[in-house]
Amino acid sequence: MSNLYSNSIFWIETERVKPNPFQPRREFDNEKLSDLAESIRQYGVLQPLVVSRIEVEREGGGLAVEYELIAGERRLRAAKLAGITQVPAVIRTGDTEMMKLELAIIENLQREDLNVVDRARAFERLYNEFKFTHGEIAKKVGKSREYVTNSLRILLLPEEMHTALSQGKITDGHTRPLLMLKDRPEEQSVIFKEILFKKITVREAERMARKIAYDRVRKKEFLPDPELTELEEKFEEKLGTRVQIDRRELGGQLKIDFLSVEDLREILTRLPNTSSRAEEALEKYIAGNHTEETLPAVTNDKKEEKPGDLYNISGWSI
Repeated sequence: MSNLYSNSIFWIETERVKPNPFQPRREFDNEKLSDLAESIRQYGVLQPLVVSRIEVEREGGGLAVEYELIAGERRLRAAKLAGITQVPAVIRTGDTEMMKLELAIIENLQREDLNVVDRARAFERLYNEFKFTHGEIAKKVGKSREYVTNSLRILLLPEEMHTALSQGKITDGHTRPLLMLKDRPEEQSVIFKEILFKKITVREAERMARKIAYDRVRKKEFLPDPELTELEEKFEEKLGTRVQIDRRELGGQLKIDFLSVEDLREILTRLPNTSSRAEEALEKYIAGNHTEETLPAVTNDKKEEKPGDLYNISGWSI
C-alpha cells in the first residue's frame, strides 16, 4: 500500500471505525463527553483520529475495508453523540499489534484527563508487555521515574479503592496513607471508610495511618517520635517510595519498599556514597533464591498469583 495513507487526512464514516482493543481508558465522563459533542456540533472534529486500515473477507466473498481506531476514542464517541457521520482521520499502515498498543497507551497518557487508575494500568501494560523500565516509561510520557513508580503502587490497593479513585470519591493523595497499610487490610478498610464517608483530608488520613502503624508495630514503650516521623517523610521524599523506621532499644531498622529489581537498583543509586559492597549484596540477592522472573508477585484477595503483577517486597534492611 502506498505511503500516501500515512501522510494524508481522509474523511471516514464513523460507523466504519471499530473500537480500539488496546484502549487503556476505562472510564468516560458522560458530562465532559456531552460538552465535547456540543463543541463538535459547532466546530467539527478539529484534531484527526488515528486509525489503521484493515481488509476483512465478506461472507458472500470479496473484501471489505474497515478501520481500527488507534487514538481518539473520546472524539469518536463525541462525534457519534453529536450525530456526525464522517470524521477526519490519519490512516497508519505497517503497524504491528504491539506498535498499536504502544501508540494507544502513549496517546492517552499524554492527555491530562486520564484518571489515575487508568494511567497506572497503562503504565503496568508498558512495563509488563513491552518490558519498559520505569525510567523508560517516564521518558515516553515526560514525567519523572518517581511519578511512574508511585502511580504503579496504586495498583496494590483493593479494587473497591480503585473504583472510588476513578469516580473521584477519594483523591490521588489519599492513596498514600492507604498504601501505608497495604499489609493490614482491616485497618486499611477502616481508614478508607473514614475518607469515603467522613471526607477526612489527606493529612488526617496520614496521621491515622501512622498512628496505626506505630500502635501495631512498635513496642508500647516506644511512643510515636515526631523526629522519626519527620525522618521517614524525608527518606520517602528522597527515595520516592515508602520508608519505615523501626526503633529498638539499641539502634533500629530502616525498611524500604520497592516494586521490582529495577526499582531497587534505582533506589540504590539515590543513596549517597553507595558502596560497591551494597551493590554486590544486591547482585547476590538477585542471583540467589530470587530472580527478576521469580520474585514474589502481588496476589489478589484469594491469595492466587496473577501473571504479570507488580512485585511487592517489603522489609529490606539497609
